[in-house]
Amino acid sequence: MNGRIGRRLGWMIAFTLAAYAGAAFAQLTPGEDATATLARADATKTSDHPAFMDTVARLGHDAARLSAAQRAHLRYLEAWQVAYAGDYEAAVPLLEAVIGSSSDITLRFRATATLINILGIGHRYQEAFSRLTELTDTLPEVSDPQARLQGLGEAAQMLTAAGQYDMAAEYAERMIESTPTGDSACKGTFIKLHALYRGKRIEGADPRFTQGIAACEAAGENLIANALRADVAEGTIRSGSAADAVAMLEKHYPAVLRDQYPSLISQFESLLAEGHWQTGNVDAAEKYAHAAVDSSIAGEYSEPLAVALRTLYLAAKQRGDFRASTGWLERYMQADKGYLDDVTARALAYQVVKQQVASSRMEADALDRQNQILHLQREVDRRSMETSRLYILLLLTVLAAIGLWLVRTKRSQLRFMRMARRDSLTGICNRQHFVEEATQVLQNVRKTGKPSCLILFDLDHFKLVNDTYGHAEGDWVLLRVVAECRDHVLEGDVFGRLGGEEFGILLPNADEAAGAKRADLIRAALAAPPAGGPSTAHVTASFGVACTARHGEQLDRLLAKADEALYRAKAAGRNRVEIAMPEDPLPESERADTMPPASSAWATRR
Repeated sequence: MNGRIGRRLGWMIAFTLAAYAGAAFAQLTPGEDATATLARADATKTSDHPAFMDTVARLGHDAARLSAAQRAHLRYLEAWQVAYAGDYEAAVPLLEAVIGSSSDITLRFRATATLINILGIGHRYQEAFSRLTELTDTLPEVSDPQARLQGLGEAAQMLTAAGQYDMAAEYAERMIESTPTGDSACKGTFIKLHALYRGKRIEGADPRFTQGIAACEAAGENLIANALRADVAEGTIRSGSAADAVAMLEKHYPAVLRDQYPSLISQFESLLAEGHWQTGNVDAAEKYAHAAVDSSIAGEYSEPLAVALRTLYLAAKQRGDFRASTGWLERYMQADKGYLDDVTARALAYQVVKQQVASSRMEADALDRQNQILHLQREVDRRSMETSRLYILLLLTVLAAIGLWLVRTKRSQLRFMRMARRDSLTGICNRQHFVEEATQVLQNVRKTGKPSCLILFDLDHFKLVNDTYGHAEGDWVLLRVVAECRDHVLEGDVFGRLGGEEFGILLPNADEAAGAKRADLIRAALAAPPAGGPSTAHVTASFGVACTARHGEQLDRLLAKADEALYRAKAAGRNRVEIAMPEDPLPESERADTMPPASSAWATRR
């Protein structure tokens, strides 16, 4: 270990050893209430961390004089401190020991909440979400208000990590509402604002951030106040006011270092590096980027680490240091991929555990019903012939319960099948399902001898929408396109998104004139200015129509001919409909300008 993080850990170790050495001369004083001392240390572990460490060291030296309940509380605080210092691997067995040995349901609940936090930080997401399910199930049994606040807060933070921002904000709001009168709602406010910010429900300039920071400072929760400032600074940098963000971050950076919380230190340093880079101070940007890399937890890929590595790459590139820039770029790409994979893993683990819990509860319900039926069956055996009717009825109830369980299971399977066949954004057929459905429809239509038409259309200059308004606006545009098309898609038509901004519609039993007319109706609807709604971007589309009467019933040929016609519409000025002719390919001059190579025939058109 080297650099800044080595010096910081060395200082922390020295501080801890000094605290324990001093404990020999600062033991429990005569008449001191160890339970009250533990409670005070617990309440101030983030607001006055050095005093917390000193108290834990004192009590640890006198652990033999403590009661079993006091020792259990002390072991929990010691485990919490190990996790706070960043040694998550060592903290897990300490917390599990508290959970397994303590008879206090409140302490076990708090240790479980802390363990969930550590498992999440350690990327053991499926185990963390499984524990979270147990925690929320136990929540009604816990009466201690502080423990309930901790449990609600942990649930909110884990849901934020899984991308369930609205649900996380709801848990945080419950946490705020459950805060005892006279206590600060600082932690709940932070978790709620952070979830809303990460979910893009609010911006960093939202006045609630200023109010939350003031409330946390008034409560002495400077660590949480600085975590809120990190979100504000990130939003300020993204809005183009990097100098303001740098001034705020540098003002509070010494306090962050004093709090010794590694992830917040790394986040501050990463934001300072990005802010200085945007203001043109390359030397300062490199200094803070190196510090962020050094202070990040070994083996962990995080967003601050990726941002710091990207800043180092850009700085080296600007200096013309090709070797260094290549090295930083490789590390940045690895960290960025690791971070994105981690985000995906969190979301997937949440969904897996959610399905497992639902399945387990269904199975438990079924088993419970079966056990009840078996008990009643023994009673029925001792009854007369009259009660045998009840036996039959109960048996039917068992079958009905099992049947209901099977129906629910089948519905879940069908729902997953529908999800696999549908485009995740628009809800219409994805490309694979469109091809399957269209092929089947063409086979059926071939038997009747009636013509069919295939319409392909592609949004014009859609990249400009994303570049001008952002990808969120682009998504709204695609949803509006699908909504407009649904007004012109009949029952029996096959409608799908083939990729990016390209769509296809198969019209069975429609001749060329009907296909061209339908395509032009859709074109006109899309070209009309949007009437209200969240999207204000105005787009047009180019259409290609190919019919079976000219080109046969093979889907591949219809797609190719409709694609050629679509390119012709693009070349002729866009926002128009072109009919595919049997022997009428594009001129070579236009084909060279408008058609991509054969290997990229499905590439996105602009």
